[in-house]
Amino acid sequence: MCGTAALALAVVAGGGGASLVTEVADASSHREAPLIAGDPTVDNTDVYAFVSPDKQDTVTLIANWLPFQEPNGGPNFYFFQTNANYDINIDNNGDAVADITYRWVFTNDDQRDGKTFLYNNGVVNNLTDPTLLFKQRYTLTAISGKSERVLVEDGIVAPSNVGPASIPNYGRLRTQAITPVEGGGVTYVGQAEDPFFLDLRVFDLIYGANLSERGQDTLAGYNVQSIALQVPKSALALNGDETKNPVIGIWSATSKASMNVKDAEASGAQVQVSRLGNPLVNELVPAANQKDAFNASTPADDAKNQALVDRVLNPELPQVIQTLYNIPAPATPRNDLVEIFLTGIAKDAPTLDGSTPPIQADLNSQILNGDVDPKNFVPAEELRLNMSVPVTTNPNRLGVLAGDNQGFPNGRRLADDVLDIELQAFEGAAQTGALVPALAAGDKVNTNNVPFGKTFPYLALPSNVAVNQIDVGMPSGGVPGGAGGTAPTATGWVRLASGLGAIAFLGAGLVLARRRRRTGLSTTAVSGK
Repeated sequence: MCGTAALALAVVAGGGGASLVTEVADASSHREAPLIAGDPTVDNTDVYAFVSPDKQDTVTLIANWLPFQEPNGGPNFYFFQTNANYDINIDNNGDAVADITYRWVFTNDDQRDGKTFLYNNGVVNNLTDPTLLFKQRYTLTAISGKSERVLVEDGIVAPSNVGPASIPNYGRLRTQAITPVEGGGVTYVGQAEDPFFLDLRVFDLIYGANLSERGQDTLAGYNVQSIALQVPKSALALNGDETKNPVIGIWSATSKASMNVKDAEASGAQVQVSRLGNPLVNELVPAANQKDAFNASTPADDAKNQALVDRVLNPELPQVIQTLYNIPAPATPRNDLVEIFLTGIAKDAPTLDGSTPPIQADLNSQILNGDVDPKNFVPAEELRLNMSVPVTTNPNRLGVLAGDNQGFPNGRRLADDVLDIELQAFEGAAQTGALVPALAAGDKVNTNNVPFGKTFPYLALPSNVAVNQIDVGMPSGGVPGGAGGTAPTATGWVRLASGLGAIAFLGAGLVLARRRRRTGLSTTAVSGK
């Protein structure tokens, strides 16, 4: 390793790693573990957390479930399980325990009554139309310690997008499904186009073993079940003070009722079956026989899980790439990844071995919160967001990698291109001071196949076209205006002296050179201390 400056790019691995491992898995957390692959209605796919661009005193949290929904998958289409808890958890004091849990619980409103197989028997223009024969309703509860408060009662889920004849205006249904939340904010529950974008031919020997298989958005046209919540920053911050305590940790989890042997039905205690913080963690880090256990664990278990820690210190992905492409794997142990996965980024972040954190910058560890006692901090895998980082006027899909400090891994926006960011990080580009030229273009999928919205819930409307009719070819070159710009060319990284007044990429002293300098995060601007 070549010092603090050489570690800059490694921070982008905070998204949980690139999905290049050669195990049976799919995108992000889509079918990432053996047991959850057989129970898709409770399978977490992705979590997003960002300061709302149009309401900057709020934060938007999005969690998705039930991957790979082919739009024409009737007659039952897609739904949330009724015997399950769908949770978004907030840890604002860094003790690896949820300080706030937002929980959605669902019930069915089925009017078919044994008379028809149809999901709807006519045009559906409104959520309350009698032609929509199957609906789901939900209750949203906020849980803090032993205190519970109902925020939404009898909310209505937006249905599956059956098709243009049945649902001529899905946008109207979505608007009707956006529901006020007690205490401030709104929530949306319903179907959406899957916002994650990447080329999954990574599993065919890493893009064909010669990078010939790239440029197709494998998830184009598929839908997911989405839960979105927009609430004031103060509702999430420790002690309600987002100025003094701006950093939060986020993860989603799903639990379902266990089987009651006596009654032969799912009526027993709730058991956690899926968990997701940073994208791609369960694909990259645990071995295949450890994945189900990770899904059943909580963040408080992570630092005590030596098998998990060992695979962070010595990740498998670089070894796979070395075998296929003869690109030398970075030296181990990868203490930089320990900081990223388990502690967040901070100059004083606690480490597992008592050493100085390798990335000397303040970004998104709860240790930065003024009311956090360092003695109570517990390393844990969470998606961390510093709510004090200003919204970027012109977002870049590469996030912090391109000097856009509001982007991934500081939370995750819908348009952040986590795969391209992580690929270079895990290949040690920060340790060598240069991008790996053979992998510089990433997967050549630079943006989602359809644009995201500019207002809550920001997700694209669900597709109603069969996936096998969708042109999944992606244009070469740049991305549409406003989607974050184009990928940087592999012209390397240059070091800047610390006295220049601008610290590149998390204060680590690097900038990506493409005939101009890009500056990044100030090492003092985001601390809550």
